[in-house]
Formats: sequence, structure tokens, C-alpha cells
Amino acid sequence: MWGNDEWQDVAYSGDENLFGYPEKQRNEQIAAAYRERLLQIAGFPCVPMPIPMKNSKGSVVYYLFFASQKKVAAKIADYIFKKYAM
Repeated sequence: MWGNDEWQDVAYSGDENLFGYPEKQRNEQIAAAYRERLLQIAGFPCVPMPIPMKNSKGSVVYYLFFASQKKVAAKIADYIFKKYAM
């Protein structure tokens, strides 16, 4: 859903692991970069912080994002996100 190959620059650092593969960035960094892309590139002025959706073991499976042109919609989504944050 990124739109191009720039996600690779965000998802992987220049450092290599023991096997010579690029080191993956933390999920929080990738989610923050995607939020910034929604703000800057997609042009949504209202993008609250995403909510991490976790499985029964407490591991983050994905991040739920909301993007809107209207402040009131973002305010409602932010309220819901805060209410149900795990």
C-alpha cells in the first residue's frame, strides 16, 4: 500500500545482520513513516496516531490507521483509538 519501492528504505537499515541481510527496522518506525506519508504525500491533513492491533499473545499483528480531510472525523477516530487501545 506504499505506492512505490521507497518502503524498502524505511523498512531496512543499511546495517547487515550476521548473515549479510539488511537489518529490519522496528515496526513502530515503519508505522510512523507510513503515517508521515499519509500526511505529506497522500495529502491527508488529519491522521491520528495508528492503533497497534495485537493477537491473543500480545504481539502486534498490524496497525490500524485512519486518514481524513476533516478534523472532526480525525477527532472521533482518535477518541475511539484511545478508548480501545490495547
